[in-house]
Amino acid sequence: MTADAPAMSLTRQFTDLLSAWPADDPALLDRCRLLLLDGLAVAVAGAAAERGPGLMAAQARSESPDGPSTVIGQGFTTSVANAARVNGMAMHVLDFEPMWNPPNHALSPLLPALLALAEQREREGSGPQGRAVLRAIAKGVEAQGRLRLASGQIEPAKLSMHPPGAVGPLATALACGDLLGLQGERLAAAVGIASSRSGGLLANVGSMTKALHCGDAAANGVQAAQLAAEGFTADADALGSPRGWGAALFGPTFEQEHLVAPIGQGRALNPGPAWKLFPSQFATHFAITAALAARDGMGDRAPNRITRVTLHTPAMPYIDRPQPQSGLDGKFSWQYTAAIALLDGKVVPDSFEDSRRFAADAVALLNRTVLVNDPTISGRFDQMHVEIEIELDDGTMIRRRCDAPLGSWSRPVPAERVMEKIRALFGGVLGSPKTAAIERAIVTADDFPVRPLMAMLA
Repeated sequence: MTADAPAMSLTRQFTDLLSAWPADDPALLDRCRLLLLDGLAVAVAGAAAERGPGLMAAQARSESPDGPSTVIGQGFTTSVANAARVNGMAMHVLDFEPMWNPPNHALSPLLPALLALAEQREREGSGPQGRAVLRAIAKGVEAQGRLRLASGQIEPAKLSMHPPGAVGPLATALACGDLLGLQGERLAAAVGIASSRSGGLLANVGSMTKALHCGDAAANGVQAAQLAAEGFTADADALGSPRGWGAALFGPTFEQEHLVAPIGQGRALNPGPAWKLFPSQFATHFAITAALAARDGMGDRAPNRITRVTLHTPAMPYIDRPQPQSGLDGKFSWQYTAAIALLDGKVVPDSFEDSRRFAADAVALLNRTVLVNDPTISGRFDQMHVEIEIELDDGTMIRRRCDAPLGSWSRPVPAERVMEKIRALFGGVLGSPKTAAIERAIVTADDFPVRPLMAMLA
């Protein structure tokens, strides 16, 4: 670069770095296969169990009743953007897909967009897209991790926006652009377009709209890449400009150096995901784990003998919900998730049906549950803990503490344990033969076509 040549923009440095990364290490691709399977299984279950994706699917069908891309569980195909939106909702609505550090739902804004776009490319004759999708998953996860670090908002209590709505559109645009073969100015334009389409209010956590944050991120990200491929423009430095994404969303906490740091193994491997084994907000997994341990400590004494439950947690106001308004709302309640774990000895998708939330025993135990916010406990998922204390009617006190739930970074689970979850979710909706066929399609081939895979999920 000559002395008078302009410096490359932050946006271009970021996109050039990710574009040049091959993301083809075998261990990385194997991890992305497992992420693909987990995401699809959660989406199949979410499409079958929750009303929100169905409502959005009905709107998509009315707007675009045909197209190249499959809507999971709804029996039709539609436009790329509409399929990405509905499937992104389905993948997030159970809150059962992996968690990342810094906190984010990296899969549900990303994977549905890549699959919808891959279906279109295969339909147009581009050949099998499976391996390219796996590489793009790795790049999208890497991009989201960097964007989350750059935000400076690591502790959940300090979030200003729901993370997948804030970073998902940008990373999805980058990953979809990579799938389309965009480079240089065009890939930077895709991220620039998507930067103006980010959002997601934390006020909507606990409602159907939370899942729409991920659906919109998927749709807006893939559409940004498609527009950029056609020559649509954006500011040359939509990330780093004084009026750009970093300054507008995060202001003084924005640390742009995280966007351009050297790439190691890739964030899909290091630190990798925390695999969710309960379908609820990740911090509640600490309370659930402590509650299950306390229930074991009760021996053969019935849960109706509990007279008081006290939870000691970090301060996270958005999951301090002593009386959740619905089963869905209960996914974001320290109190409800702990109470259900104590009552049932398990936390499963059915735990968040309205009928379970408003059952007499759940209502009664919630009324005996107290939350104590402890300012000395970190809210970072890799540093926090939760303590539970239960008192029985004979005065017995049982105390347990969870420093990390199973599946998290310090308590990893083997891939086979994740596969058990995947097979159970697929099998509950699709049956065993189709579950086995999906697993074979993704795991056994180096490359694989996406369209037949998605047809099995329609």
